[in-house]
This record gives sequence, C-alpha cells and structure tokens, in this order.
Amino acid sequence: MEKEKILELVKEYYKENHVKKDYEIGDRINYAGRVYDEEEMCNLVDSALDFWLTAGKYTDEFEKGLAKYLKVSYCSLVNSGSSANLLAIMALTSQLLGDRRVKRGDEIITVAAAFPTTVAPIIQCGAVPVFVDISIPSYNLDVSMLETALSNKTKAVFIAHSLGNIFDLHTIREFCDKHNLWLVEDNCDALGGEYEINGEIKLTGTIGDIGTSSFYPAHQMTMGEGGAVYTNNSLLNKIIRSMRDWGRDCVCSGGQDDTCNRRFKGQYGTLPFGYDHKYVYSHLGYNLKATDMQAAIGVAQLKKLPDFVEKRRANWDYLRENLKGLEESIILPEKGDKANPCWFGFIVSVKEGSAKTRDEMVSYLEKNNIQTRSLFAGNITRHPCFDGLVNGVDYKIIGELKNTDYAMNNAFWIGVYPGMSTEMLDQMIKTIKESIEI
Repeated sequence: MEKEKILELVKEYYKENHVKKDYEIGDRINYAGRVYDEEEMCNLVDSALDFWLTAGKYTDEFEKGLAKYLKVSYCSLVNSGSSANLLAIMALTSQLLGDRRVKRGDEIITVAAAFPTTVAPIIQCGAVPVFVDISIPSYNLDVSMLETALSNKTKAVFIAHSLGNIFDLHTIREFCDKHNLWLVEDNCDALGGEYEINGEIKLTGTIGDIGTSSFYPAHQMTMGEGGAVYTNNSLLNKIIRSMRDWGRDCVCSGGQDDTCNRRFKGQYGTLPFGYDHKYVYSHLGYNLKATDMQAAIGVAQLKKLPDFVEKRRANWDYLRENLKGLEESIILPEKGDKANPCWFGFIVSVKEGSAKTRDEMVSYLEKNNIQTRSLFAGNITRHPCFDGLVNGVDYKIIGELKNTDYAMNNAFWIGVYPGMSTEMLDQMIKTIKESIEI
C-alpha cells in the first residue's frame, strides 16, 4: 500500500475519532489539554512508517524551525523538559568553560517556589542552591534580594518564568553581567513570551545564556514527551550537544561517519593516535535524545504555536478582566511593564481574612468540575526529598521565604490553554465567584 493512501486513512480516522465535541455545562474543565488535528497524526504515522525511530529528518526540521522562531543560533531537541534543565546545568560544569565552570560547592541562585526539575539539576551536579523569596503577585524571584544572595561562590542564576509570567529579565540580566554569572532561563512554562530589553523585543528563553523548553502535553506545544535546549553561544552549544549524545567528542549525526574527515586522524587524551573519533568522549554525558516520532508531532505543533500563544494571552486577559471585582478576597496576578507573557496558567492567592480559605475554594471548584493546581512544589525545601540530602550537598536560604510559604498555603491556579472556549472561561469565572460567596 502506498504511504499516501495510509495517510488519507489517518485523516479520516482523526475526523471520526479525535474531533472534540463542544463544551456543555457540567463537563470537566481541565487546566490543560492537547490541541491538535490530523497533521500531527499524519506526521506521526509518516515517521513510524519510515521506521528510523531515533533522531532523523523530523528532528532536524524541528530544531531548525524552533531556532528560527526564537531567533537563536542553536537548538537541541531532548526527550523532556526535565532533561533540558539537567542538560543546561550540567553543560555549565564542563572544563571547557575554564574559570566560569560550575564546580562542586559552587552556588546557583534560584527560588523554592518551583517545579522540582528547576532545582534538582543544581544538587545533582554538586552545586548549592541558594533560595531567594518570591514577590506576589508576580510569583517570581524578588530581585531586591539578589545582591544579598551573592557570594564569592556564586556562578549562575537559574529560575523559571512562573506560570509563564516573565521574571524581571532586565534587572537579573544586568546582575548576571555585572558579576560574570550565567543566566539560565527555564522557559518551560513561557514559550512565546515577549520581553522588551534595551529597546528590543526578544522572546523568553533567548535573553539568558541558555533557555529550556518542555513539550509535555500541558505546555504551549506538545510532542507528548520532549524538550529543547537553546543558546546563541557556540561553545555552550558544543557542550550541550556532546552531553546530550553520551558525552562524545564527535559531532557526526547518528548513522553518519566521518563527515568531518577526522575519524581516524586525531590524538585524544592518552588514547592511541587515530582512535575512532565516534567513540571518543570529551564529557561524561547522557543519552537525552528524543525520537523522530516525537519530533514529527512537534513539527506540526510548531506551525500552530503563534496561534496557541495568542489564545493563551486572550484567555488570561478574559479571566483577569472578569475577576476584577473580587480583590477583597483574592489577589489577582500581574505582569511586568515590559512583558507580554505567553501564560501557562492563571494564579490567584486567597487573602488573609477572606471569608473562604484556599482549600475551601479549591474544594468547591473541584466538586464543580473545575480542575485546579497548586503552585508546583510550593516550597521545595519543605518536601521529603530535602530530608538528609545525599553526597553532603547543602542548600542556603536567604532571609525568610515568607511569600513562598504564603503562596504554598494560599495560592492555586486554573488553566488558560488554547482549547478553552468562552463558555468554559465563563463557567470558571462563575464558579470562582460562587466559591467565595456561597
């Protein structure tokens, strides 16, 4: 059977089995969901029929396409956003970076109001996370604490744009430049966000030295599991590609040999001269590559990303406008002056003294089929994983994490994903109001 015939049947299958029905009152409103059509399914089947499986033509197309969208020089596809964060931090430990290399015992500034995979790579590479409080209602790092958090061991700042709300990139970039620190943007919740810096509009993830993305189904675009690491720094890109691909020194793609004409001609370490360059390792790396089937879905999703971004913004704005009358009970989120975020969710904090607690509001929403989420770990230092950290790794807290704990106890968020209709948004608004008034 010709491939074209198979793909035509896939299109028919999509229409018969995957087209979403319209929302009806009482249906579950999830905080996130996949938005796709027959193109993603056709790409997936096309890749499966080729049966290349590992990184191939779709991977190349996706990496080039995302780099073009972000206007960056280099992009590497990986198997998850968590792997992207791990790879970004481990890249900073490379001996190729000289004095700027992150070594065991060095410090990296971050926040405890985070998803664990923004913090775990710091500890896993032997560095010390230095936790700074957040500001409310941005839920991002309190930049007034940066200088206090600085020490002679500080090597980097590694933080996420919380729920897509862009942190103060201008102040943090200046701080990093002033003290010769790396800035890593966890862009997993914020892909498509725009920020004005030095009179220029740039996309989030491109202002730091390294940016990371996740393509888990909840995020701005999906390939099921998947992530990306991107940079404009050629040396960092070399390290990232090496560590992603087992730590090998060779840059030949999988299935290709001697594209650099150096395969049996070099001297590496104390190996015999001419040792096969495909098996020379300049780093202790990983295998963090994605499959070409994942990339095939991503290629189709990338075409839809601009529309996804605009719908997320419109949905967030609609919620913000229609919840304005509730400020006596809840704190509404706010964005920075120079930011045009691509939102991951809509977060509120219940005020002290409000008639209802966060838990009461969340319980009412969930009983009425509105899915809610907490601000990820709340305060990661309070979790069991921080009891008796292994390998003698410690952590530091600067001042008190009062706002972090406040958000842990009082904040929750709902979705703004592009599959939401006005009827769904109206139902969420109605139910939130009821949760306070009833």
